[in-house]
Amino acid sequence: MTVTSLPTTGLSIDPWDPGYGAAVSAEALSEIDARSSAELDLDRESPAEQWRPLSPADGAAAPEVLLVADGVRRIDARVWVHDHEAAMSAPGIAASYAAGVVRCTPGGPATLAAADVRRAVFSPSPATPTVHTPHGSYPARVTADATMEQLSLALQQQLTELEIALATACRADHDGQDLLLVDGPLRGRSHLPRTIGYIKTHHTAYLPPPQAAVVTALRPGQRTPVFLMGTSWRRHAWYLRLPGTHTTHWSGIARCEAGADLTITEVTALADATALVLPTLAGVDYKDPRAPQNLVPIGGLEKHLRHRLGDPRLLYRALRSAAT
Repeated sequence: MTVTSLPTTGLSIDPWDPGYGAAVSAEALSEIDARSSAELDLDRESPAEQWRPLSPADGAAAPEVLLVADGVRRIDARVWVHDHEAAMSAPGIAASYAAGVVRCTPGGPATLAAADVRRAVFSPSPATPTVHTPHGSYPARVTADATMEQLSLALQQQLTELEIALATACRADHDGQDLLLVDGPLRGRSHLPRTIGYIKTHHTAYLPPPQAAVVTALRPGQRTPVFLMGTSWRRHAWYLRLPGTHTTHWSGIARCEAGADLTITEVTALADATALVLPTLAGVDYKDPRAPQNLVPIGGLEKHLRHRLGDPRLLYRALRSAAT
């Protein structure tokens, strides 16, 4: 996909396919009064007034092994669980989810290290049954309530637990020389050592205008200074620009997250490592509609995992048949 710019009108075209929304939302670029209420410590690596684009420090090293973990999820059917003894019915979802890990080494091919598919029925009813179909079983998972938010949260928690289990197993033999990158926020995984959360879509403007201007000034392979941010949870963060065709200020910008308990020396080493290795994995627009932020290993893993989920029409028919 070619990115076009129309300088005579001051218009530029967002590089992402419109079916995926935009890499940065309009709300994230609104005025300071509408910005996030997150607590920020902008002086973590350098004083806020001295922020500037940073290149990896002399002596910074890329990891010997980069593990990329990701997961996909899909609702196969909406269900109702009927508790005849209690004369009550509760809504729920039957869902499939899959997680996997890709192993990347410098100069070598990326290889699939692990992948697994799970299914489940989520509902708040204690009477929720395990559903057996010819194409797989859906164990019962009881949720806090029947809202779609809670059903989705329960599904996401199961997916996160599967990602953690696979990643932990894959890195057991690397003797501390690996870096684990998880697609999405680090929440729920910040206890894992040498682990980075990778966020490619920006819904919230966290930085004040002077520091946000440093983000848009980044060149490929450069990052912002590390800062500490706190919302409902605390973590270190920094922005990084990936190589690609950029005609909008936030094109190619990703945000990385690391644990709040790391020392500044530890977190800046991780930040420099991402600036060294992630630009080499940037997606390309003629292959991926979310390039460059959708890294090549992530795009390939997502495609593989979605295939592993199975045919949604076949599973839907199987669930209907099992229900009758």
